[in-house]
Amino acid sequence: MLTSKSFVKKTKKGSVIKVVREHYLRDDIWCGSELCEICLQKSPILERHPQIDSDLCDFPHYVLPDTNVLLHQIDILEDNIIKNVVVLQTVQQEAKHRSLPVHKRMRDLIANADKKFYVFTNEHHRETYSERKPGETPNDYSDRLIRRAAKWYRDHLQLARRQESKVSSGEDRDVSIVLLTNDLSNRDKAREDGMLAYTVHEYVKSLTAKPELIDRLAQIASAERERKQRDADISTDGGRKVLFPEHMSTSQLQSAIKKGKIKQGTFHASSENFREGHVSIHGEEQMIFIKGLANQNRAVNGDVVAIEILPKQQWACPSSIVAVDNAKKEEEGEKDFEENESVSSQPTNSQPSGKVVGIVKRNWRPYCGVLQPSNNTEGTRHLFMAAEKKIPKIRIETRQAASLQGQRIIVSIDSWPRNSRYPMGHFVRLLGEIGDRDTENEVLLLEHDVPHQPFSEAVLSFLPKMPWGITEEDVKVREDLRHLDICSVDPPGCTDIDDALHCREISNGNLEVGVHIADVTHFIRPGNALDDEAFNRGTTVYLVDKRIDMVPELLSSNLCSLRGNEVRFAFTCIWEMTPKAEIVNTRFTKSIIRSRAAFTYEEAQLRIDDKSMNDSITLGLRGLNRLAKILKQKRLDNGALVLASPEIRFSMDSETHDPIEVQQKELRETNSMVEEFMLLANISVAKQIFEEFPQCACLRRHPTPAPSSYEPVIKAALAKGVKLEVDNGFALARSLDKAVLSDEPFFNTLLRMMTTRCMTQALYFSSGTLPYEDFFHYGLAAPIYTHFTSPIRRYSDILVHRALAVAIHADQSYPSLLDKQKVQTMCNHLNIRHRMAQYAGRASVALHTQIFLKEKVLDEEGYIIFVRKNAVQVFIPKYGFEGTLFLKGPDKDKDGIFHYNEEECTQSAGAVTLRGFDKVRVQISAETSNIQHQRLRLKLVEPKVPGFSVDPLPQTAEEAESQPPPSKKPRWKSS
Repeated sequence: MLTSKSFVKKTKKGSVIKVVREHYLRDDIWCGSELCEICLQKSPILERHPQIDSDLCDFPHYVLPDTNVLLHQIDILEDNIIKNVVVLQTVQQEAKHRSLPVHKRMRDLIANADKKFYVFTNEHHRETYSERKPGETPNDYSDRLIRRAAKWYRDHLQLARRQESKVSSGEDRDVSIVLLTNDLSNRDKAREDGMLAYTVHEYVKSLTAKPELIDRLAQIASAERERKQRDADISTDGGRKVLFPEHMSTSQLQSAIKKGKIKQGTFHASSENFREGHVSIHGEEQMIFIKGLANQNRAVNGDVVAIEILPKQQWACPSSIVAVDNAKKEEEGEKDFEENESVSSQPTNSQPSGKVVGIVKRNWRPYCGVLQPSNNTEGTRHLFMAAEKKIPKIRIETRQAASLQGQRIIVSIDSWPRNSRYPMGHFVRLLGEIGDRDTENEVLLLEHDVPHQPFSEAVLSFLPKMPWGITEEDVKVREDLRHLDICSVDPPGCTDIDDALHCREISNGNLEVGVHIADVTHFIRPGNALDDEAFNRGTTVYLVDKRIDMVPELLSSNLCSLRGNEVRFAFTCIWEMTPKAEIVNTRFTKSIIRSRAAFTYEEAQLRIDDKSMNDSITLGLRGLNRLAKILKQKRLDNGALVLASPEIRFSMDSETHDPIEVQQKELRETNSMVEEFMLLANISVAKQIFEEFPQCACLRRHPTPAPSSYEPVIKAALAKGVKLEVDNGFALARSLDKAVLSDEPFFNTLLRMMTTRCMTQALYFSSGTLPYEDFFHYGLAAPIYTHFTSPIRRYSDILVHRALAVAIHADQSYPSLLDKQKVQTMCNHLNIRHRMAQYAGRASVALHTQIFLKEKVLDEEGYIIFVRKNAVQVFIPKYGFEGTLFLKGPDKDKDGIFHYNEEECTQSAGAVTLRGFDKVRVQISAETSNIQHQRLRLKLVEPKVPGFSVDPLPQTAEEAESQPPPSKKPRWKSS
């Protein structure tokens, strides 16, 4: 023990307690080097002969990075050329505190045996620990600890070499330690102490074996310039005009937020107009509108920002124009910036507006995209266009521009100076050629943050050993239900079968109905690597051509899947019901089952409809179907909504894997049958776990939408003579049922789709964090709800299974299961994963629709869903997608053929008027000239408008001039 400090502390309740802090040191902590025999380490990490070809360091050496290098240059450290790295414990802890994503990437590097990253616990080593000096800043103290550790390593390695028996033979050269720091003061102090210290830029530029690694250096020098500029309070920097206001400092932000002068929230950029965005304030329904690039003040989508509410006379409203960034060249960026900032008179429908005054937390991540096409490939400065439309262009320096044209790449943002129209960043890595199927899928997964790497050996080590079978002990602790006629009903080709059902009549004339759910928690125990990985993934992601499993395939498609005629473990919910679907009692049990058959929805429907089939399984299906109809009617009578969303299915070519046919998914009674009993099971389980764990049950709620969110669809429906009631769910359900137009059969479906879009998403939450009245699920009209029925593909269901098992005394509890804040933190993570999985699935559909239409020109029926100032949004039912039909290009005369009526929300041209819900006929073709955002081109066919020939996909002058000539080879390739 080095020191023991004690002091008194007053608790929240007012009592005074004595706190003792002790710091323990050791002298037997290993250095991690294979050449060292002093430490007597059993499994050294650092190699005996570390070899890196460097002009600066042409000798064997280990690398020791400081905290800022770890935080800002993680892309460099991840490269294969960088090995034998000493990571100090103090550096790792500070990195974790400042950036969890970087900390996770560093953990992955440390776990990679090939990279040779060794964590040295310098804070508890007798020779490397030092107490903080009076008046020493935290940064200076951290730098001194790093230098002290580097010096100890230098001396220790020299001593180890002198004692090594081979030193006299001259076979080995001394191994040195090289400190990497971009803090010039820290570097110079290290050199004064006789250590080898370089900036990352100096070191990377010396690596002769990989000169292209220079492109991956984070450009952070501009941030230093901005601080100097702020101190000097000048309007130019290096001759370049300052474009943005300066951000408030952290201390200023904290003080202003505490006093209520400014608000804190998350910035959401518009995907339709890059000059606009909104900020959502936690706990407030109303979002704050941000208009103009200056008011956005360098905020990037997802950043946590501080905003100041503008005076009411400066409030604005979102533009009805679908806008594109038409900055022609980087040099002209300032002029374009100024032109875009022109503000018209205040509109009558203005919204609360604000401006960004500071950044609380940057949520930057690596972005996928392409280099902006340019004829100048000799220079090093280039603009990068992200695949995500909400992300601004990023200025990078690269010497590989010629080879990167036509390629998908990844770029990270480093800083955004006040004098730059765009943020500064650096090239991270190459993904592959644009149009290659594997590359496009990789972009899709990366952009939606879907973990998709193969499961690690550590994860796979927790899988059951094969062959696997049921033991006598299993039979003793589970209810044996193998005698029941259980079957599953799922989509065609389903291999991860979560649920199965049974129904039979019992002696008193009632019915016994069972829902049997795969018992995934039997195989995944809390806290091990398999459990951690399943939680991190959160959900299985379904793409058109593949499935990204939440758990390894041995579980998802085999041991947990309730396959036909296979003995499996299940978690069973059994009801006794009257013939009128009234529940007499409910019970839950861990069980052993054997499904008699795995049906598709179509196969089950054929059995139900075939009157000649009267076997026990078919009779059970008929009983389930009859009860499901009664249950559904009860839900609807209580105000549950029947909503709609476009669902299509692709038929794929067996050789090329290209889509060859697109069909709308057909829904049968059996779809509804399965859905009803899954809903009933979820509600029953929610009641049980909330009763047992009122503070920490994982539940799911659907917040009631604000009536104002329905305004666009209400306005569009009124134009069709339909009044939509939105006072509550019951009124909305009734008005949707009545909203039928005899001459437009698709109107009701379209209205339900648009109504769905007005609602917020359902969310997981911990029961102890909200009052009971907020548990309500608006869409289902259920006072309490959870997810229990899909544990193979949703981690939320695993949490629920564990809570239910403890509630019925079938398993042991564990601390995090009973911690409401821990459960809420997990729910927050699962909400993000669930949302991203949905977006990834939709993006996959869009990608394959693009592939399907790549060489086709089709005329199809569509429906207008939104009318904008220069375009209309059209939904195409056959393909389940919507596209933008431009009526004016950005450079066209605003008094063109079509005239926009903002009050009535219509577009008119002569006798033709376009409004929401109108049926149109459009020509669809693939637009491939824009290499970044490959889109579908829509052209109006009917109603015919004489003289209307505006290009339906306007390009900026920059885009039109910079696009390369069309390639003769197919844009889309099969993997």
